[in-house]
Amino acid sequence: MKFLEFGGVCFLMGDVAAGVGAILAGCDFFAGYPITPASEIMEFMAEELPKRGGVFIQMEDEIGSIAAIIGASWAGRKAMTATSGPGYSLMQENIGYAYMTETPIVVINVQRAGPSTGQATMPAQGDVMQSRFGTHGDYESVVFAPNSPQEMLDLTIKAFNTAEMLRTPVTVLSDEIVGHLRERVEIPEKVKIVNRKTHPLGHRIEYPFKADEDDLVPKFPMFGKGHRVHVTGLSHSETGYPVESAYEHSKLIRRLFEKIRKRTRELFDYEVINESSKVKIVSYGCVSRTARLIAEKRGVGLIRLKTLNPIDEELLGDLIQDSYVLVPEMNMGQLFYDIKRIGLEYGALEVRPFNKIGGDPIYPNEIEEAIKQWL
Repeated sequence: MKFLEFGGVCFLMGDVAAGVGAILAGCDFFAGYPITPASEIMEFMAEELPKRGGVFIQMEDEIGSIAAIIGASWAGRKAMTATSGPGYSLMQENIGYAYMTETPIVVINVQRAGPSTGQATMPAQGDVMQSRFGTHGDYESVVFAPNSPQEMLDLTIKAFNTAEMLRTPVTVLSDEIVGHLRERVEIPEKVKIVNRKTHPLGHRIEYPFKADEDDLVPKFPMFGKGHRVHVTGLSHSETGYPVESAYEHSKLIRRLFEKIRKRTRELFDYEVINESSKVKIVSYGCVSRTARLIAEKRGVGLIRLKTLNPIDEELLGDLIQDSYVLVPEMNMGQLFYDIKRIGLEYGALEVRPFNKIGGDPIYPNEIEEAIKQWL
């Protein structure tokens, strides 16, 4: 695919655009297992990655896939996998391990209806809570939510750069509609690429998990590069070795939170239309495309979240202050409760959900009906 080398404007499926973004960001290792509606990402990477010196592996399942990319990352690769809800569930234990070991990886979840096998070919937004809080214990996640093939490309690049900068897993939370949508996509000729900070080759490292004071992110030692380092999911000190200590555990977990939370304003990406309107819609993903039609037709506000975690609560609170707010979602209400809590704190007049499930998208007339009493 020549456009990968020269840039330009193409007509691409969202899933394919995510694969293009990954390669542009420097992804050189992909492990995955086919699952609707994310399989096209894997198929694209299987065809294109080996041509560019990268490695593609189809694993036996999603557990093997997430384990493989964690291992590849520790060997210095920029690694990614792609899946949908059932596979994402299987990955959660190892995603937690990646948070604890500060392993930079990217996971793309193209949502379908659940729970369990659910509706394999139908769209949904039921994995929002899982993407933010899916594994056990305390950690802070980074989750991006594209609403177009263009953003599948752009936010995948941002996901890789964020993972490398902060040494953390990053989720790109798409959905079946966006993943299978075909639209005009602009392929950039040049992409800003962030690479992880590393130790000198063969350098003895006494404290491999000792963070730099400025960004709270440790330099990355790589397997096979002369670095002797212990990597464990147990609570560990800066040496990398397990330690039973309330102080060391608290110190580690608080740093894992703070290295992300201190960059909330930088990571929180959003779009606002008709900011001065008293009626506002807060949405993300495929539903935000429908919400935009009503915002433009009726002159109401739209706050489209491209980042679902971390959320800049002060910024969002100021936007919905003194407003009537509708939160339409293709689930039973997963982001709504956070928006309502923020609204109560910052003085929103009312925050109301609009929920639809079953695989049928939310239509413009349904959103229009839900806000008509505020107009």
